[in-house]
This record gives sequence, C-alpha cells and structure tokens, in this order.
Amino acid sequence: MQIHDRPLGERVFHALTFEILAIGISAPLAAWITGRSIFDMGVLTAVVATIAVLWNMLYNWLFDRLQARVGFDRTYGVRVAHAIGFEGGLIVIAIPFVAWWLDISVWHALVLDIGFVLFYLPYGFLFNLGYDKIRQNLITAD
Repeated sequence: MQIHDRPLGERVFHALTFEILAIGISAPLAAWITGRSIFDMGVLTAVVATIAVLWNMLYNWLFDRLQARVGFDRTYGVRVAHAIGFEGGLIVIAIPFVAWWLDISVWHALVLDIGFVLFYLPYGFLFNLGYDKIRQNLITAD
C-alpha cells in the first residue's frame, strides 16, 4: 500500500492517537505554566484538538497528494517542514477561539499559541516519525 493510499480509518486513528496523547500532556502543563484552571486549559486543548484533528486529516491528505505528485521521500527534513506547515496552519485557525475562550487579546492568544507550538513541534515531529516507522514495520511484516 502506498503512503498516499491510506484509508480514512487509518487517518482517523492517526489523528485521534496524536491528539489524545497530546491533550494528556499539554493541558496539565499549560494550566501549571499559565496559572489558569485545569478546566479552562482542558476545554481549550480539547476544542483546539478537535480543530486540529480535522485540520490534521486534511493537511495530511494534501501532504500525501503532494508526495504522490512530486515523489519525495519522508526524510527528517521533510518531517520538519511537515510539522512547521501543520502548526502554522493551525495557529491561523485556532487563534480566534483561544482569544475568545480565555478572554484575552489576539496578541496574547498568539503568544500563548506560540507556547503550544513550542510543545507541539517536537511532539509532532517525534510522534509522526515513530508512527511512520511502526507503520512501515507492520506493513513489511504482513
């Protein structure tokens, strides 16, 4: 099976696994760092995670299509570019909700989101790198 031929079920599994693990780590950490309640940060991370799941599926589908068309390998550099592109798009989508939910300015929402990006960039890189390796091992084992 080609990478760009991943079924919808696998895309959903990938996105949900990514987000559930990330929420479990980031919500308590964000509450501790910001001094906000775990409820505020839990809701924030859950809503942004839901947005991210949908964005993740679309973004990875587009990424797979680009790979099929251009024919590049998923090197470390490609995975870094992939993570940066994903997080950049998510920032643009999520900032209005963050500002509204926490009743902060768009500027403060951007600063907070940059903090989340500092967590999610290495997390996304490592998660997807591991996912690719595990997936490849499962495919070659079949």
